[in-house]
Amino acid sequence: MSRNFTIVEDDDGIRVDRWFKRHEPETSFNIVSRWARTGVLRLDGAKTDPGDRLKTGQVLTMPPPEEVPSGAPGVAPRRLLSPGEVEYAQTLVIHRDKHALVINKPPGLATQGGTGTTTHVDGLLDALMFDSNVRPKLVHRLDKDTSGVLLLARTAHGAAFFSKAFAQRTARKVYWALTVGTPEPHSGEIDAPLAKQPGSGGEKMHVDPEGGQSARTIYRVIDHAAARAAWVEYQPQTGRTHQIRVHSAAIGHPIVGDGKYGLKDSYLTGGISRKLHLHARRLIIEHPDGGSLDITATLPEHISQSFEMLGFTEADGDKLPLEQVRFKDTPEGKAKMEAQDAKQRRLARRGERRSRGAR
Repeated sequence: MSRNFTIVEDDDGIRVDRWFKRHEPETSFNIVSRWARTGVLRLDGAKTDPGDRLKTGQVLTMPPPEEVPSGAPGVAPRRLLSPGEVEYAQTLVIHRDKHALVINKPPGLATQGGTGTTTHVDGLLDALMFDSNVRPKLVHRLDKDTSGVLLLARTAHGAAFFSKAFAQRTARKVYWALTVGTPEPHSGEIDAPLAKQPGSGGEKMHVDPEGGQSARTIYRVIDHAAARAAWVEYQPQTGRTHQIRVHSAAIGHPIVGDGKYGLKDSYLTGGISRKLHLHARRLIIEHPDGGSLDITATLPEHISQSFEMLGFTEADGDKLPLEQVRFKDTPEGKAKMEAQDAKQRRLARRGERRSRGAR
């Protein structure tokens, strides 16, 4: 049975081949061309070519997924999800609107696939289409063992809007962690450049004051269990790989369960889980339709149990007002945004020159 997709406003005016690149990336240009030649790719019932422009409301018809052979090099073909996988993916959803879909990612579920990783958020996106006929798109990432708020875009406009917010650091990301020992002072900023650690194959980061990229994290202790452990709120002001984990270990208080950066010192006795205790608790980000999203994700079971054992009350953390310097208001943030704006202007001028040359 053929598949039908109604062209949405976000895709008005784009080419057929661009539509596939945006929504069906595992289907190569050669496959799209062959479907067009053989007449199985149709637009409003008529044959269409890869270079044809789409209009809102038109219906694009193509063969079913099981007839799609392996696509472009390096892109795995999409597999059909089982009813159980669809149900599981949909239970993760904590918010959905026209442009955004938010899930509470459980610990242990990778955001994207890799060597030996067969189950991941990217592979479950077909289950998260709901009333849309296009797959949502990842606009940021969480480490495999980090739980919490993960934002997906449901439209091309939403993807561009949210991606820009993350790039310009205008989104507020609030993480909760359980650390070994209590950071002193109880609040402050960790400013420690990060770089890939030599010999780790890029899998591990380390503090590198000379050659590292700028990395800044604001933190404050919400509660602590004497000197044994602390409940710490982190707000990363930059987005380096493993930033919170490296910074926490760098100040002598690794996140509980983070054997990668805290080694044997990252584990507590007394029945505390050995899993990573890092959770993306809250995300505040401007919305394409105006206003903002303010999403909170409940704690996973192992962190909730650890909090209970240590006498922490989850509601106490949400009572504290958010206080942070917005990255876009810092000298570094302003410079980055100005550079990005200049790049966009150069690309726009380049497009104008191409348009004039085509006349």
